[in-house]
Amino acid sequence: MTGFARTEGSAGGLVWAWELRSVNGRGLDLRFRLPPGWDPLEPALREAAGKVLKRGNVTSSLTLKRETEARLSVDSVALEQALALALDLHRRIAGSPVPRAEALLSLPGVLHAASVDPAEERAVASGPVRAGFAEALTGLVMARQAEGTRLAPTLNGLLDEIAALRTRAAAEAADQPAVQRTRVMENLTALLREAPSLPEERIAQEVALLAARSDVREELDRLDSHIAAAHGLIDEAVNVGRRLDFLMQEFNREANTLCSKSASAALTATGLKIKAAIEQLREQVQNIE
Repeated sequence: MTGFARTEGSAGGLVWAWELRSVNGRGLDLRFRLPPGWDPLEPALREAAGKVLKRGNVTSSLTLKRETEARLSVDSVALEQALALALDLHRRIAGSPVPRAEALLSLPGVLHAASVDPAEERAVASGPVRAGFAEALTGLVMARQAEGTRLAPTLNGLLDEIAALRTRAAAEAADQPAVQRTRVMENLTALLREAPSLPEERIAQEVALLAARSDVREELDRLDSHIAAAHGLIDEAVNVGRRLDFLMQEFNREANTLCSKSASAALTATGLKIKAAIEQLREQVQNIE
């Protein structure tokens, strides 16, 4: 299922932000984009996400920046050396100006940014960063649940469409026995012309085979059962995506068999419409956790 969540905060002089994005996927694919040095957090974050997410391609991105520019510090040794050289030149050059402080500080190596220990930064900020991930994960789950709530009427509508088509197919299939009996008699007449001494057992086998091919009641009954099961899973609404995936395979199996047993253009057309509705339903099911 699709979803997006963002959290941000600051700790230990660092400003951090989490962005979690989810798109549809048959399984669960977790991808983390962490700044250098923060990789040790991934196993715990991955475990936390795996407990509440079951499907989808989820990308979790952490961005960091320092709240303020690095503090400047003076290299005392370098400053003393620069000052001594400047004063020596001042004494040697008559009328030269006294060395100015800003000029000395601008000399290479005198003023530099204070070093920051990344390990110390991570130690201070890792707790709030992990808490921020948990908050973002909760937001992502809520976003996905909201999408599922909006999707439920669409799924139920497609199931209702399949149920209506199933009822139509049952009415159209009611005439199949008579049609098949006519075909059986035609086939038997042709067989008897070619082989007048055809055994009665063979005739019985031919009749039984054609009758079995024309009976679609079993497929229609199973479609009814699958429709009821799908409605039940949608109402359950907890980790039902994979079960609905399997159910879609069963829907397709019955629709294919219905079409293959059809003895009329009308029933075939209805069977194809059922298959089209099942395909639409299958596409929507891919969005469900």
